[in-house]
Amino acid sequence: MSKFSQEHITPFPTIDKCASIGREKHTVVADLDGTLLRGRSSFPYFALIAFEVGGIPRLLFLLLASPLAGLLYYFISESVGIRVLVFATFAGMKLSDIESVSRAILPKFYSSDIHPESWRVFSSCGQRCVLTANPRIMVEAFLKEYLGVDMVVGTEIGSYKGRATGLICKPGILVGKNKADALVKVFGENTPDVGLGDRHTDFPFMSLCKEAYVVPPKLDVDAVGRGKMPKPIVFHDGRLVQKPTPLMALLIIVWTPIGFFIACLRIAAGALLPMPWVYYAFWALGVRVYVHGSPPPPPCKSLGNSGVLFICSHRTLLDPIFLSTALGRPIAAVTYSVSRLSEFLSPIKTVRLSRDRAQDASMIKKLLEEGDLVICPEGTTCREPFLLRFSALFAELTDEIVPVAMMNRMSMFHGTTARGWKGMDPFYFFMNPSPAYEVTFLNKLPKELSCSSGKTSHEVANYIQRLIAGCLSFECTSFTRKDKYRALAGNDGTVEEKKPKNTAPKQVMGC
Repeated sequence: MSKFSQEHITPFPTIDKCASIGREKHTVVADLDGTLLRGRSSFPYFALIAFEVGGIPRLLFLLLASPLAGLLYYFISESVGIRVLVFATFAGMKLSDIESVSRAILPKFYSSDIHPESWRVFSSCGQRCVLTANPRIMVEAFLKEYLGVDMVVGTEIGSYKGRATGLICKPGILVGKNKADALVKVFGENTPDVGLGDRHTDFPFMSLCKEAYVVPPKLDVDAVGRGKMPKPIVFHDGRLVQKPTPLMALLIIVWTPIGFFIACLRIAAGALLPMPWVYYAFWALGVRVYVHGSPPPPPCKSLGNSGVLFICSHRTLLDPIFLSTALGRPIAAVTYSVSRLSEFLSPIKTVRLSRDRAQDASMIKKLLEEGDLVICPEGTTCREPFLLRFSALFAELTDEIVPVAMMNRMSMFHGTTARGWKGMDPFYFFMNPSPAYEVTFLNKLPKELSCSSGKTSHEVANYIQRLIAGCLSFECTSFTRKDKYRALAGNDGTVEEKKPKNTAPKQVMGC
């Protein structure tokens, strides 16, 4: 009998027959791929780690090894096939890098693939355990933090001096009998109430549970919606926009050198051409710029006139450049920290904030006397439909405030990073086949809602945050730059600039 036919002959009822009411005191044990997740293949998640840690060479190595893994899976055993994927992905990687990707990148992709029927049963139980053939190091952070899993039992990979060997520790890959033995070791005589699996290699552990249900393979089932998850994904990192299936991984490998060349052309056009021409050059090079609303006219140069302060939502470090493109004239921007390469390539004037409130206020006032200025008061970028807390300093400095809702679209690469080198951010954005920016100019802040009319700076900042969020259909949050970097990079985003000896280091915040 073929493996395919074995997987479709099951002694257990299907998951839709399982009641989810009154299970608050029950214990559930579930498999991951094909059970809690709709997808049965773990290749995309291995590919994410391969690309984010090892780049294109490691992704290519994994892609070349995957046909061998597939043949071994179908003709020898699931365990042997997974061993090949594990070795191709992890061999030589730092454990700290694997953990970082697992915490900052994989949850976004895992959370978009939760099986609704499995989640209905799994979430109804008070105690939750996951038994998986995947390496525990790559799944534990997501399962515990975002799905409320109490215990994760997975395959353990070998390590030497802080690096993964790519080999598997005893008792081996957690499939079949190994998974059943692990369940007995964890629970002893306390038999779990519910067991969930999707294939014949899950049947041994499922048979040890009081109730067991099979999740049949269905390609057309919709994933659990964002609002039904216990914890939303607000922050995530990584360069890839889409889950790298084998075909997508091949496209990424082939497109990257082509995309880099195109990105250099696009960046050169933005940096070298006069700003009124950049809009048309971008469209000719496949970069879409959509402008909505009525942008204000250029400021008058008469004595005593203050420039307009544009307050933008922050999607990438290119926000001020696309704002200038929409206006047809260069607008100076204040930044928290950008790479020297990005500063060199920027077609507009950029001025770094010092994070000293008095010093920054004086500098911003001086810049406004010279002309218009753009600030992103969130202090860092956010990819999801959320706005971070707005710093209120800008509201104290001028009443000439124009909110601007910035939105972008990318199909292959993200143009931001918290863990990688920020100098590559503009290149990755422009490496997308047809990236797009939408710039929406909102109405100028009414005089009666400004600080000069008695409003506090926090009231003004919160009002503008809500205004931009409403335009974009985003959600306002109180998260800050420090919250983002603690979640993604394990630090608060503060970098020490090198200073001559005997002087205190200056604190510069990561963008």
